[in-house]
Amino acid sequence: MDRLSTLLSQFGVRANLFYNGKLCGMASYDGADTRGHIHLLQAGALTLQGLDRKDLLLTRPSLIFLPRPRRHQLFANEPEGAQLLCASMEFEGGVDNPLSASLPDLLVLPLDELPMLADTLRWMFVEAAGGHCGREAALDRLFELLIILLFRHLLDHHQLHTGMMAGLADSRLARSLVQIQNAPHRPWSIAELASESNMSRAAYAVHFRAVIGQTPADYLLSWRISLAQKRLREGRPITLIAAEVGYESPSALARAFRRKTGYSPRDWMKDSAGEADSEMA
Repeated sequence: MDRLSTLLSQFGVRANLFYNGKLCGMASYDGADTRGHIHLLQAGALTLQGLDRKDLLLTRPSLIFLPRPRRHQLFANEPEGAQLLCASMEFEGGVDNPLSASLPDLLVLPLDELPMLADTLRWMFVEAAGGHCGREAALDRLFELLIILLFRHLLDHHQLHTGMMAGLADSRLARSLVQIQNAPHRPWSIAELASESNMSRAAYAVHFRAVIGQTPADYLLSWRISLAQKRLREGRPITLIAAEVGYESPSALARAFRRKTGYSPRDWMKDSAGEADSEMA
């Protein structure tokens, strides 16, 4: 059972390197766009500011992961500075996609506590220090690999305690969640999902809500509508989308869509297009 591949095939992540060097002074991020950020502190000391109004001093090589847009600042004393690799990242499906939404606002992890990422980190730092052609493109792809390995680390070490990713880390819930992700078109019942997890219907429903924070029915609805939103952005016709995500007709999908988002698919697309235009202005 692969807990990540289907999820990442639907809601993958794109990363773009934007800083490689020594920071002396302040770097500010206003959180106004649709991108998250990942900062790698390779050497030196760095203060992370602006999150919950608490300053966090980092003196060990560390990974700073902000999966969604958040206002923050990085400060390094002069003249020592801090050696950094920084990338922006954007998930397919928009800011509120299920993968991004299941992650905490901020993760700060010392690099020496991430053995699963060690080889990739060494490769990144060597690539960043070299002058080879294609360096930036290579680092973009290495950042994407690093994010996938970070997700694997979070699952394997049970470091998330609620939401979809916590459910995928739960040995009793993971199989049923993967089945939903692989076959959203199926008319899943709680009894069928409980059977996939080798639990009684009642125990499954209680445990699911405690870990995921939603009922199984609400989670299934959320997953289907998230897929529908992604396909609408891709320009797919709603007739095909309805069948793919488990609804017998476009009107049935539209009713479920409105129940979840408060909009019809058409109005949601207009609203999304307006937001995109304002970001580009």
